[in-house]
Amino acid sequence: MKNIYLLIISFSLISCYTYKVKAEGEEKPQEKRETPVKSATNIESIERSVASPQASLTAIESAVAQKSKIDRNKTKAKAPTGTGIEAKLEPSKFYKIEAAGRSHKIQVDKWESDTLVAHVIHKPKKILKFHKNQINQSTIAERQFSNPTADIITVAAYASVGVGIYLLVK
Repeated sequence: MKNIYLLIISFSLISCYTYKVKAEGEEKPQEKRETPVKSATNIESIERSVASPQASLTAIESAVAQKSKIDRNKTKAKAPTGTGIEAKLEPSKFYKIEAAGRSHKIQVDKWESDTLVAHVIHKPKKILKFHKNQINQSTIAERQFSNPTADIITVAAYASVGVGIYLLVK
């Protein structure tokens, strides 16, 4: 019985989140991808444009204008909001940083000029402030969900439930 309690306690301490240091050239995957959608009015206008050459020129110009507008929106979305460390540490995200010789797991609140204002994860009353020169930029790790860890926990939970049922039936 003591082993079962140890097993349950060990599973409760395991987290599906890991902290990963990103390489300099690595970009975040886009959360929302834009795909051009053809509406019925665009198709009808193109069909009408085949009948008259002037209308086809207008349809082509409008299609080119839409394409350039989408391209401008994509380039705006890719541009970083800040420079250097300010772009890496975004508000309301979780990070593991090394500052002033200590390791901290924080949630970023905001940037006040050159000072990072954050709090310890799940302790909003414990406010931490760091100057951007105090933070070691090479050790900034962002919290990410780990599918392999979640799969291992799921399989172990199913196995333990199966063993429990087997022991009850036996």
